[in-house]
Amino acid sequence: MHSRIHPLSAEATSTTSRYGPIWSLKARLRWVSRFRQLLVREEQKLAKLLDEEIGKPYYEFLTGEMLPLLAACRWHERHAYRLIRPQRLRGKAIWQFGQQHTTQRSPLGHVAIIATWNYPVQLLGIQLIQSIVGGNTVTVKPSERAPRTQQYLLALAEQAEVPNGVLHWTDSSRDAGELMLRSRHFDHIIFTGSTEVGRQIAAYAAQRMITTTLELSGRDSAFVLDDANPELAAEAIWTAVTMNAGQTCMAPRRVLVQSGIYSRFLDAIAPLVSSSKPVCVIDDASACRVWDLANDAVARGARSISGVIEQPRGRMLHPIAMVDCPPDALLVAGDHFGPALSVVPVRSLEDAVAIHSECDQHLATSIFSKNPHRVRELTERLNSSNITVNDCILPVAHPAASIGGSGGSGWGMSQGQEGLLALTRPLHLSVTSTWLRPSMQLPSPGGLALLRRIARWLYGGFAIKPATPRTRPVSGALNHPPVATSTGVAITSSTLTSPSTRSSKP
Repeated sequence: MHSRIHPLSAEATSTTSRYGPIWSLKARLRWVSRFRQLLVREEQKLAKLLDEEIGKPYYEFLTGEMLPLLAACRWHERHAYRLIRPQRLRGKAIWQFGQQHTTQRSPLGHVAIIATWNYPVQLLGIQLIQSIVGGNTVTVKPSERAPRTQQYLLALAEQAEVPNGVLHWTDSSRDAGELMLRSRHFDHIIFTGSTEVGRQIAAYAAQRMITTTLELSGRDSAFVLDDANPELAAEAIWTAVTMNAGQTCMAPRRVLVQSGIYSRFLDAIAPLVSSSKPVCVIDDASACRVWDLANDAVARGARSISGVIEQPRGRMLHPIAMVDCPPDALLVAGDHFGPALSVVPVRSLEDAVAIHSECDQHLATSIFSKNPHRVRELTERLNSSNITVNDCILPVAHPAASIGGSGGSGWGMSQGQEGLLALTRPLHLSVTSTWLRPSMQLPSPGGLALLRRIARWLYGGFAIKPATPRTRPVSGALNHPPVATSTGVAITSSTLTSPSTRSSKP
């Protein structure tokens, strides 16, 4: 599909800025409502396209793509106005009389979105909504792995009556993203994908002083503490590992299980692994990568909990859980994108945190425990911006929740409240009265002295008065009994306070 660049009509040109057409926030939210209704009407067509392109079953399309996107639409319709509308700044200084201060949100400008394939409807849809609700002009480079699905999604966004000049998209070829960035000026870049490509985009943007949101790969952990419910932990973790054929950035790559509960956890997860069915990953290389890492784990002393490691058949791969993994196994490092989990026994939380910290790609971490105090203690050491307790992934789908990477998982917030605000910039507007305002004349010496006294009274309070040392009287109400010392001199209250006594020698 060729690049869709809409020429501005004469009518639109009269209401444009350097960021593109100007349309009110209420009009943008009405667009979100129309977009949501079109998504509901066309969900069968989107599901069919997605199944043809990446083999995603309808159940996973509905639960992992459509429902989160529709919930995000509804959330923005109800809450975006409150977040983006001008906010009056409270708490001005008393000497700022006659002034009114307001923070309003302005668009970043022209936003480039380089879309991903693993959640091609949900992720691109939310990024598109937040960019447009923020008032930006948007150009999208669809993923080469899901081009027809994403182009149809963009066509629905256009059909929802987005103004001419607001939404553009390029073709989906592998080189189209680089060509897009080099041929046009952008004020912000959103990229979802691998850490390697994210670093290249970060370097490109830094040379041009362009801000970025980089949502990159995660290689995170699940912690199962010895007071956890092992059945609950096993079910939640294995569901996260296998959903979307194991191609979820926030899914755990390793589970760190304390030794006190280790055998019970293995008993709970074993039937889940044995009953799982083969899934279709994105390509043969991804399937072979998981297979190779599983065999490396076996060579280092790990074992498959199902008793076998089935060799992939093309893109079809049976989910794998390797238990008794040593920390140095490559599978524990988690550098794969498929349905494979390493289970590592740990004696203490110190050992678990040390293994977790070996990886610098933290996106979403899970903790399973019944003890809130232990959970709070652990969260401060994980270097993750998304932590789920007694669950994996699903709570992060809250439409107000934001996602942000750490280290090799990128930077910037996407989705939810913080993601929306990140696609705008704060503008401080101050208005001073023409008749009630502070004097701009240089004060007289007397006026300056008065101003100094007022400042001391407002901001110093009584603390500015020099403190005078208080001495205890030689004789008074406090009469302590004598205390014997090694020198033979008895120390009383009078000897503690009397200058002559303090200077005398024994």
